[in-house]
Amino acid sequence: MAECTKCGSYTKFEKGLCTKCFYDKNGKSNVDKYEDDESGLSDKEHDYRYGMIKGRIAETLIQELFLSLGYNVFRYGMENTIPGIMELLKGVRSDVAQEIRRMPDFVMQNPKTKEVYFVEVKFRANGEFSFKNLPKNYPYENAYLILVSKKHIKCITVKELQEGKEITPTSQNYLGKRKEFDLDKEVIIDFCNFAVQFFENV
Repeated sequence: MAECTKCGSYTKFEKGLCTKCFYDKNGKSNVDKYEDDESGLSDKEHDYRYGMIKGRIAETLIQELFLSLGYNVFRYGMENTIPGIMELLKGVRSDVAQEIRRMPDFVMQNPKTKEVYFVEVKFRANGEFSFKNLPKNYPYENAYLILVSKKHIKCITVKELQEGKEITPTSQNYLGKRKEFDLDKEVIIDFCNFAVQFFENV
């Protein structure tokens, strides 16, 4: 499980900051100062839930995009294969726990070619993802990583990440350019607009 590089709280992003530290660093004043309130979620629990919600919104966007294009989509990640396991693995650092956490989010099947793909979905507000952002020793070298940002939906393979390629705000690795998926670019644009609506204030 990723931890904030400043305070050690949960964060969805490897080697990143939790929500509170991010806003503190950037001088945002619109964050609730929930730490002084004895009721409600703790700081750590708040950040954990906030990260989970953003990740699930991104996953749902990608799931619905592929379903709308006739793909067979199967939720595969740890939350779906072993319901309730996330709560049990909080703070557990064994090899088995790490393997479970690394399971890709989806298995998707192209309706035309019948090819099957592992797909990992990530949300990054800054639109950046590189090899260093992958969990250490990520075992699914044949997986595709789809990055949802505030403006774009891009895609890169784990092998490409290992070769030093990356997703940046200006890179051209758009999901619509992946020939193996053969997706309708206009549908992707519609889903990019959904992403803008959901994530514009994140």
